[in-house]
Amino acid sequence: MRDRANHHSCLRVALQAGLLAALSGCAGPLSTLEPSGPAAASIAGLWWVMLAGSAVLFAMVLVLFYMVIRHPGWGSRVSPARWIVLGGLVLPAVILIPLICYALYAGELLLPLRAHAPARIEAIAQQWRWTFRYPDEGNVETENVLHLPAGTPVDIVVTSKDVVHAFWIPRFAGKIDALPGHENRLRIEADQPGEYAGQCNEFCGIGHAGMHFTVIVDRPEDFSAAVRNAAATGEVKK
Repeated sequence: MRDRANHHSCLRVALQAGLLAALSGCAGPLSTLEPSGPAAASIAGLWWVMLAGSAVLFAMVLVLFYMVIRHPGWGSRVSPARWIVLGGLVLPAVILIPLICYALYAGELLLPLRAHAPARIEAIAQQWRWTFRYPDEGNVETENVLHLPAGTPVDIVVTSKDVVHAFWIPRFAGKIDALPGHENRLRIEADQPGEYAGQCNEFCGIGHAGMHFTVIVDRPEDFSAAVRNAAATGEVKK
């Protein structure tokens, strides 16, 4: 009896330790589960809904497994063909169809409204650094430091000078590829002023691990002055 209690205690401690370790990976400057913008919030919401749906589906399968183990012969009156239809099609469809509908809805929220043209910033990737150009601020440039105005949609026009890279600010939006000779557009919006982290999310050579950049979100009234000051002083962060 004591051995069984000790076993359950060790199992509970291991489970708690594993859960804490898993949750610790959901935080930090590159966490997609700490959104700081509407696009990232939509992506994080989709992740949580998918997790909940998969947990429900897994629980339903475990219930069937439990019934079979605890009650041998349970369900033997149901033909194999019907089990395939009910267990392989109907059971997943009950969960997967609502998940697909929600995923389509969340995806629509990420699409930019073409009728509105916000500020434009160009992100130019090159092994192994980022150059950001601000056409609305006289084409001034910053290196490895991206300035954004808080609470304002911004179109990031992403391209590359050499190989394929990927532009990603996890707390603002999803990633988008930086392709040589081609421009991709990503609309992002930052909720609050502060300092955030971005990185290249496509392996691009031996310096890939160091190809990250700092994102500084300024108050809208301070944005222009911050960009010009950063360009004038050659602000660079690694």
